[in-house]
Amino acid sequence: MKVNYADIVISAASKKQYPKAPIPEIALAGRSNVGKSSFINKMIQRKNLARTSSKPGKTQTLNFYIINDLFHFVDVPGYGYAKVSKKERAKWGEMMEEYFSEREQLRATALIIDSRHKPTEDDVIMYNYLKHFGLPVMVIATKLDKLKKSQKHKQLKTIQQVLEMEEEDTLIPFSSETGEGKELAWKTMLGHLNM
Repeated sequence: MKVNYADIVISAASKKQYPKAPIPEIALAGRSNVGKSSFINKMIQRKNLARTSSKPGKTQTLNFYIINDLFHFVDVPGYGYAKVSKKERAKWGEMMEEYFSEREQLRATALIIDSRHKPTEDDVIMYNYLKHFGLPVMVIATKLDKLKKSQKHKQLKTIQQVLEMEEEDTLIPFSSETGEGKELAWKTMLGHLNM
């Protein structure tokens, strides 16, 4: 897909602030520092619309990005970052639950995981949480360029097994450096968006 227009619409902390436009949405979830911003920037071919940060836990709101005036990417706060207070984490949890359970425009979630490592307990919890709401999940295995060719198949199989991925969900090997997986990611997303 060719992205001609992409911009941030709003950073929302509650549903009162969500965009009112009745257009479909794809949520992007993942651990802090897993490469969500790099994934967004690669998909839309922009250097830094989504700000990458060396400080994990930077995204603390739901960031709505409009793509080609057709749909939203919704970047949700990263999870599993220890330096965030329990109170702050509980607040994020409520904000995410409100979004995932009530947002009618939400069509699917891209769960972003570092392909170099076994999914963490938090990744497994997040995957099961999304399935609890009946959401289709695309698992995006990032940083693929950092794996040796011989490791790729084994790592991807491990991700599928640890998450106990359901058959209808897609695992997409992805690299923000080389662009590998970008076409498949768009094809899968557009399928969920019925475009």
